[in-house]
This record gives sequence, C-alpha cells and structure tokens, in this order.
Amino acid sequence: MKTIRVHDKEFSIFIENKKIVDAVTKVAGQINSDLKSKNPLFLVILNGAFMFAADLLKKINIPCEISFVKLSSYTGTKTTSTVRELIGLDEVLRGRTVVIVEDIIDTGITMGVTIEKLKKLEATDVRIVTLLFKPDAFRMNYEIDYVGMKIPNDFIVGYGLDYNGHGRNYADIYKIIE
Repeated sequence: MKTIRVHDKEFSIFIENKKIVDAVTKVAGQINSDLKSKNPLFLVILNGAFMFAADLLKKINIPCEISFVKLSSYTGTKTTSTVRELIGLDEVLRGRTVVIVEDIIDTGITMGVTIEKLKKLEATDVRIVTLLFKPDAFRMNYEIDYVGMKIPNDFIVGYGLDYNGHGRNYADIYKIIE
C-alpha cells in the first residue's frame, strides 16, 4: 500500500520492509561481534519495539537473555516529555551487560531515564540499539551504540510504531502527510 489512514491522519510509504530487514541484519551482526563473550540481557522497550526486537533477536546468535519493560511518553503525535513506567524490570542487573532495544529515538528523553535507572541497578555496561534515530530531534548527550537508520523528524507509523494505539501492524513504515 502506498498510503494508509490511521484514525484521522493520512500516511504515505516511507521505508519499505526490505530496507528495514537490511538494517536489522546490519545491527545484529555488529552486536554478535561486539558482545560475543558478554551474555547480554536484551531489555526490550514495549510496545513499539516488539517487531524490531522479534526480528533482531532471531538474528542474534550469541548466548543472551531477553526481558521487557513497558514505558510511555507519547500522546497522539507529540511527546509529553514525561516517561511513565507501565511494566517494570524483574532481573538483577549488577555486573551485567544490558542492551536496551528501542524502536525509535527522537528527543532521547525516554532512553535517558532508562539509562539512569539501569545504572542505579548497577549494570556494568549499558548499550543501546535502535532501529530508527531522529538526530534533528535528539536533545540528550549519550551515545547510541547501534543505529539501524537515521531519519528526519517526521511522525511515522508501522513496524511497531503507532498513532494512538493503531498502525503498529504494518510491515512497512509510513510517514504522516501534512
């Protein structure tokens, strides 16, 4: 589909699934190489990262564990700049390498809050993998270890990303038509 409608907004095709798969394969290869002796804990940020995490972790071929947290900072098409933790973390992180798996980093506020929490829980090494990064929106000063693609600051849906809970189910990524 070239265009889709989600609620009251129209979206046009932005990133086709083939390009997404290529980006996932690239970052998985980097992680497999960098962390082969670390037994990392992959911490998936729900809801948005579920598709990326599923595809990424099928390509991770090193010993690892997987856990999930649910965070929210968006209402409609705008970030609230307030991070709400909806489902928490149960694992002991002291001495662990933790890889945060995120679908998209824009302002970076949600990730900044998450990094601080993981450091307080004494994770030895905290790394970040994101499918999408919006450098023009980024307001923080931490490093992102693995980036699938850099994109402009457009509102997007599909491949796990949503608009008010809808649109996550598309295999491609669509951007809003203004």
